[in-house]
Amino acid sequence: MDDKAAPNRQASIDRTVEWVDTDASGHQHNSAIMRWVEAAEAELFRGLKLPEYFPIAPRVQQIVNYKSKLWFGQRVTAKVEIQRLGRTSITYGFQVHGHARAGSDGGLAAFGSVTVAHVPAGSATAQPWPANIRAAVHPVESTPESTPEDTPESASQGTPESAGP
Repeated sequence: MDDKAAPNRQASIDRTVEWVDTDASGHQHNSAIMRWVEAAEAELFRGLKLPEYFPIAPRVQQIVNYKSKLWFGQRVTAKVEIQRLGRTSITYGFQVHGHARAGSDGGLAAFGSVTVAHVPAGSATAQPWPANIRAAVHPVESTPESTPEDTPESASQGTPESAGP
């Protein structure tokens, strides 16, 4: 991810890997990565002053690439950055870094992307983002109005029922 991105397009959080974040061997459970990424996403939208974003943006795709283990007690930083604003979706890139600790130099532990769809309350399909969210996100690049992932046929994939927990 490019550190030169506009500040309103990225956010990060720092956490400590807690026992509940680990499996029986003491390194992070895979689900901990996404919790930290979602915490950074929440920080991003709090910073944009868009609390209405949270109940209308179910996940429709998550890609996670694991590079190294994070251990109980280790400090981590999760960073998200808006990569793409579509007509009905937003894609974030993320990175999770472990801080140096005894026996480890730290470094990139996981990276990937998350795509969310705009599914307003009462709607069964993805809908175009409201003007206030589009304006606040203000991407460097917007996609054309009709992209394959924003077609009516694929927009139904953005329903809360199909987006997963």
